Amino acid sequence: MNQMTGKERITRIIQHKPVDRIGLYEHFWGDTLKRWQEQGHVKPDENLADHFGFDMENAWVFKMAGIVDFKNEIIEETDETILERDGNGALLRRHKLHNATPEHVDFMVKERAAWEEKIKPLLKPTRDRINFEAYRETKKHAEAKNRYFNWAGVNVFELMHPVCGHEHMLYGMAMDPDWIKDMADTYAQLTIDLMEMLFSEEGRPDGIWFYEDMGFKGRPFFSLDMYRELIGPAHKKTIDYAHAGGMQVIMHSCGYVEPLLPGIVESGVDCLQVIEVKAGMDLLRIKKNYGDKLALFGGMDARNLVANDLKAIKAELEEKIPTVKAGSGYILHSDHSIPENCNYETYRFFVDEGLKLGKY
Repeated sequence: MNQMTGKERITRIIQHKPVDRIGLYEHFWGDTLKRWQEQGHVKPDENLADHFGFDMENAWVFKMAGIVDFKNEIIEETDETILERDGNGALLRRHKLHNATPEHVDFMVKERAAWEEKIKPLLKPTRDRINFEAYRETKKHAEAKNRYFNWAGVNVFELMHPVCGHEHMLYGMAMDPDWIKDMADTYAQLTIDLMEMLFSEEGRPDGIWFYEDMGFKGRPFFSLDMYRELIGPAHKKTIDYAHAGGMQVIMHSCGYVEPLLPGIVESGVDCLQVIEVKAGMDLLRIKKNYGDKLALFGGMDARNLVANDLKAIKAELEEKIPTVKAGSGYILHSDHSIPENCNYETYRFFVDEGLKLGKY
């Protein structure tokens, strides 16, 4: 088969149609790029998609906080951390020396009344919530390189917990489900309204990439029944909008979300990413059980990359790729993001070996 463009390849992979090779994309921590630039492997102004020949590019362009351009209020600062209040009224402690998930300290919204009074009235589809220029420029670059182009952003689960925190949100799912339904539907409609505003002016992307970390190690945050009742309808609403506009839908979730996959399939997701091995996800098992319903994206253990263990990397690629590439429907990616202690040569080996095995 003749060599395809990234746009052709990813479009067909998600459709489970024949392609020349598996797809390729990756996420990196900011410190990783900085280290590789300092070592001279990547030019200071070089795009990583260009450097590694990735098949897609993403534009993350929506501002979804309650107060759109709120300047974070510094509450406390040390040599290593900074405690800030953000535009949702959440109090978060961030690490100053490296990229890390912030510590959730406290939340202004802990129940329905605070949501209805303090946040919901602020969630209007206004132009200041959209970075039109960033979308336009990324779309232009992707088109120039014949890459698949995604609008990227979070869906309702990842929009709710920054407002009230996981604990209050999950308690609400059990004790006040109507509150959670209202938040989910509000954010779904806001997302659609902003997309409509952006796409009517700048054109639609090829795909929509939603980020929804719905699990942790060994289990999801909630049951399949709760997903179907509280989260799935909002997912379906946003996914139906994407499909009506001819856009494919990738959904990312860290953690163990395999019990939720029946509901995720029902919501209309086309491609599942990131398939986190260390959380208990099994790429080969998911391929066997859902490979005819979902394209798969990721599932390669980042711990082998962190350890710079070329033997383990090669063994995993040889074990998994021949199976997951069968019938098309696979894009190569780690099961998380590439941290700074992964050597450039290690990641280069991962890409080269993976694509070699992934040819058709």
